[in-house]
Amino acid sequence: MTNAVHCIGLPAQVNAGCRVLVLGSMPGVASLQAAQYYAHPRNRFWPLMAALTDIDAGLPYAARVRAVQAVGVGLWDVIGACDRRGSLDTAIVRGSEVPNALPALIAQLPRLQAVACNGGTAYTAFVRFIHPQLDPRAAPLPVWSLPSTSPANAAWPLPRLQAAWQPLADVVAG
Repeated sequence: MTNAVHCIGLPAQVNAGCRVLVLGSMPGVASLQAAQYYAHPRNRFWPLMAALTDIDAGLPYAARVRAVQAVGVGLWDVIGACDRRGSLDTAIVRGSEVPNALPALIAQLPRLQAVACNGGTAYTAFVRFIHPQLDPRAAPLPVWSLPSTSPANAAWPLPRLQAAWQPLADVVAG
């Protein structure tokens, strides 16, 4: 087993028009190296956003981020820093996680209608670290545990992911 590496996540990509906040757990190695959310070439996040929101997944990264923000989607992670052995969520060293300041961010998003956790680890971390700190007025906010877009979740092809993630499209269309 390789030694754990201390990982520091990426900055939030959120604007005041955010209606759905998509939260990963911690970006993988490819994303951290590229300083881009969902940078692994086999991650289905950007093709999924294209299918759900009609953004162009072929745009340069900064334009893709602006496009999802324009339709009301924000991006961040539950974990802001941690020790990890590789890219997988299962490689995160339990007890090393430092959560992002999500309660403060959520309080500043007046149009926020839902939080979408990209994978079970993100959802579990949200419930463990973030939910207990939320302002009681934010507590009724729906928090969805959605199947991961990671290539490690190969059992979920894009059409199946699209069906599971449809609530996001419904909110941003609404």
